[in-house]
Amino acid sequence: MSLRAFIAGMPKAELHVHHVGSASPQVVAGLAARHEGRTSVPADPQALARYFEFTDFAHFIEVYLSVVDLVRDAEDVRALTYGVAQDMARQNIRYAELTVTPYSSVKRGIPGEAFMEAIEDARVAAEKELGVTLRWCFDIPGEAGLESAEVTERLALDLRPDGLVSFGLGGPEIGVPRPQFQPFFDRARAAGLHSVPHAGESTGPETVWDALRLLGAERIGHGTQSVKDPALVDYLGEHRIPLEVCPTSNIATRVVTRMEDHPIRRMVDAGLVVTVNSDDPPMFGTDLNREYEVVAELLGLDEAGVAELARDAVRSSFLEEGGKARLLAEIDAHLAEARPEA
Repeated sequence: MSLRAFIAGMPKAELHVHHVGSASPQVVAGLAARHEGRTSVPADPQALARYFEFTDFAHFIEVYLSVVDLVRDAEDVRALTYGVAQDMARQNIRYAELTVTPYSSVKRGIPGEAFMEAIEDARVAAEKELGVTLRWCFDIPGEAGLESAEVTERLALDLRPDGLVSFGLGGPEIGVPRPQFQPFFDRARAAGLHSVPHAGESTGPETVWDALRLLGAERIGHGTQSVKDPALVDYLGEHRIPLEVCPTSNIATRVVTRMEDHPIRRMVDAGLVVTVNSDDPPMFGTDLNREYEVVAELLGLDEAGVAELARDAVRSSFLEEGGKARLLAEIDAHLAEARPEA
């Protein structure tokens, strides 16, 4: 069995993948056609591929928000969510924590209750029909300021869906200071939600420190720049705080110039907990299987090494312990089948 085939067949968990950012080109093109004349997003798949060529992180955010704007009613939300689960099932992703930004949909006129019903209906159907377990991270879009934080907190705590496990912060880091969001994370954590903000993607290690000290981060979204601060690396290692690493995303948004320069090798060599993720896969021309292939090449991993990365994702997840045990056993069985001596 080739390493590619091993990865494709391996049961997997994904911890850093965005709801709208996971919309397949077919779904995006269909929505663009539906809203033709009211969107800049092309409905032609070839033009869409060119549209998803980013010049920098700011351009990525601009394009991302134009796709967000295509989701305008609960039917769109449900179709998008179930479509994402179908793509995950094809990759043998058994469990995923999907980063959802409900503020963007509510701002565009979708009632909060209808939004929750749509994602939950898709979640239940995905588990029953596809064997994919979905959980939600409700994400503050930092570029929208404190209003978005207030709305996200209200939706999370007052309309809390059954699948909600964590509270996040995304969007641009430059010009969006983290301390202003501390009260919202304090209340979300007090309500039992886990803290998983993006940090250290397009800014330096100080953003990661803010995420840890002020937002109580239990995992770090990206954390790409963490390796620039030895004290931070020591802290992350000592406290076993996982990093949600998304290599192709970092290249596409130009926060890392070349794949061979990606800091994942330094992260692993320093003993940090690294998980492999796809972020916004169709926008970056990738998927989780491809990200494992990229990381395997960067780190020189064989099947056993890839399986250990997959185990780290499961261990770092917020899946209940019984679910973790079952998924870890599936990974072990897959490795044993491919390499009985391992």
